[in-house]
Amino acid sequence: MKTLFASLVAFGLAAVCFSAAANDAPKEKAKVENRVFELRTYHAAPGKMKDLHARFRDHTCKLFEKHGMTIVGFWSPAEPAEAEKKLIYILAFPSKEAADKAWKAFREDPEWMSARKESEKNGALVEKVESVYMNATDYSPMK
Repeated sequence: MKTLFASLVAFGLAAVCFSAAANDAPKEKAKVENRVFELRTYHAAPGKMKDLHARFRDHTCKLFEKHGMTIVGFWSPAEPAEAEKKLIYILAFPSKEAADKAWKAFREDPEWMSARKESEKNGALVEKVESVYMNATDYSPMK
């Protein structure tokens, strides 16, 4: 499972990297050199994955963009039983400070509070969230 997860993340980052590298102007490259990435894994409450996907699809992604969070991608584990339990995604930010500021604004956004409240009227969707901030290595094609 860990190998599969690592492969999915590597593939997703490589795809985004290739796309970004092909489209970046020199000034854009300098702008992203110090980006920080956040890998988030959501452990869904039993039976709530469909609702969690709907909340991201219908509300959360738009709010991420509103608050300057760059969505790199979303993944579900390939194993069906694990896909019912976990949602994995990566965001990119200009810096850790920008990430902290964006998350604060997101959490305080009335649209988010309303969407969360509505989506959880029959119980919480998430049992646990794991977050890891990552810096690109000097040899990483994506920075």
